[in-house]
Amino acid sequence: MDTLSYKTISANKASNDKTWVMVDADGQTLGRLASRVAILLRGKHKTNFTPHVDCGDNVIVINAEKIKLSGNKWEDKSYIRYTGYPSGQRSLSANELFAKNPARLVEKSIKGMLPKNKLGASLFRNLTVVVGTSHAHEAQQPKAINLNDIN
Repeated sequence: MDTLSYKTISANKASNDKTWVMVDADGQTLGRLASRVAILLRGKHKTNFTPHVDCGDNVIVINAEKIKLSGNKWEDKSYIRYTGYPSGQRSLSANELFAKNPARLVEKSIKGMLPKNKLGASLFRNLTVVVGTSHAHEAQQPKAINLNDIN
């Protein structure tokens, strides 16, 4: 029996194949979009997934201004930050954050679904969220992907 064929192959930076994919956020619910994009960024949809290696794809999310939230989340959902000074806690509702920058609303939800360590920070750098359909990565020829095909 050939015992070498039963070895588990662990992906590394040299052996993984990163591709560029484009996701359209038009009409998508924010949380479902974020969880599926996090799977793409992490590489969990690939057969050579390794938990401690960046083996995911580079993802471009277009039409961030056409995202949907269900229920009363536009008014009730709050994004809290702290300035570092006494009584420096600031909060914005989803409506206010969306009015300032719709891309930031999508970025924050995706970042919250990535690991909270150096790997998560490097995975987040593989994400580009744009308002509208034009983006700066046309030269990479991203492949349009349907999010409903990803589990």
